[in-house]
Amino acid sequence: MKKEILTHIDQAKKGNQVAFNYLLDFYWGSVYGYQLKNTGNENDAEDITIQTFAKAFNKIHLYNEEYEFNTWLIAISKNLYQDLIRKRKSSIQFKASTADEDKIYDIVDDTPSPEDKIIKEQNLAKLLRDIKKLKPKYQEVINLRFFQELSYKEISSHIDEPINNVKVKLLRAKKLLAEIIKKSDV
Repeated sequence: MKKEILTHIDQAKKGNQVAFNYLLDFYWGSVYGYQLKNTGNENDAEDITIQTFAKAFNKIHLYNEEYEFNTWLIAISKNLYQDLIRKRKSSIQFKASTADEDKIYDIVDDTPSPEDKIIKEQNLAKLLRDIKKLKPKYQEVINLRFFQELSYKEISSHIDEPINNVKVKLLRAKKLLAEIIKKSDV
């Protein structure tokens, strides 16, 4: 297994997107679980995990293969968590904003738009239902990328996050959507 991981790391260093996907899938649970224990909050854990992979993929050329890749990821994740703690301590406003973020608003618009009718005619209504099962932040990046056809740079500006975070969020959104589709087809 270690040889396979090292092969994917080497390919990722060369910019191979499939290798990035493999590493993301393989190590997601480990990093996410670590952050869930630290934060006790699924949203914070997921955000830090996304930032961890974005930073790791951006700096993968600095990875030293003498150490375990998972250890390197956890170190990055730990630093990001500590940054979050520092920001929270220095910002009184942050506490008020997280209280609002914990509220989930589920607003359903049953009125079909012209776009919805076209999508239904093209037999994509099921895909839209599956997309709506995703968390709102994943719905947003899927919508911006595939329906509004924005570039990574445009999405980055729209959601005010670095391009690497956008790429990792899209990877994660596509993986989760594939799982939802697979479950609904069974």
